[in-house]
Amino acid sequence: MSLALIALGGNLGDVVSNFQFALDWLDELGTVQGKSSLYRTVPVGVTDAQEDYLNAVVSLETTLSAEELLEELLSIEHARGRERFIKNGARTLDLDLLAYGDLVLQTEQLTLPHPRMWERAFVLKPLHDILPDWVHPVHKQAVWEAVAGLELEGIELEAEVW
Repeated sequence: MSLALIALGGNLGDVVSNFQFALDWLDELGTVQGKSSLYRTVPVGVTDAQEDYLNAVVSLETTLSAEELLEELLSIEHARGRERFIKNGARTLDLDLLAYGDLVLQTEQLTLPHPRMWERAFVLKPLHDILPDWVHPVHKQAVWEAVAGLELEGIELEAEVW
């Protein structure tokens, strides 16, 4: 069994329903160990006429390989209508594999840990909810340390339970 960290995001349609759909599917792939609070965040990148995002992080204990899990995440996104027309554009559901155990990997399809996770408050704040002591396998820094040094402007608690 490996512990996978997965970020959830979305700003189109019924985002909470899309998150619950993803959680139900993930529970078929292993055991959801932790689920963060739900956060509202301002868009990053393409900001023209985009609604705020909702973001969360879950931890999943699974026997799937990282590559198999990535394929499942893409299937979940597709099942909820995710279309990839504009990089950083609006989306119904975005699922990012942030980390898979302490695996460090770079292939054409997958980079682990996620290369920008340590820069993003909308990832680190929810990750802090469930695993504040988790240590990044490359940066060798705990989540609580990364959050302490991060600007948290543009992220606010939407709901503790969802």
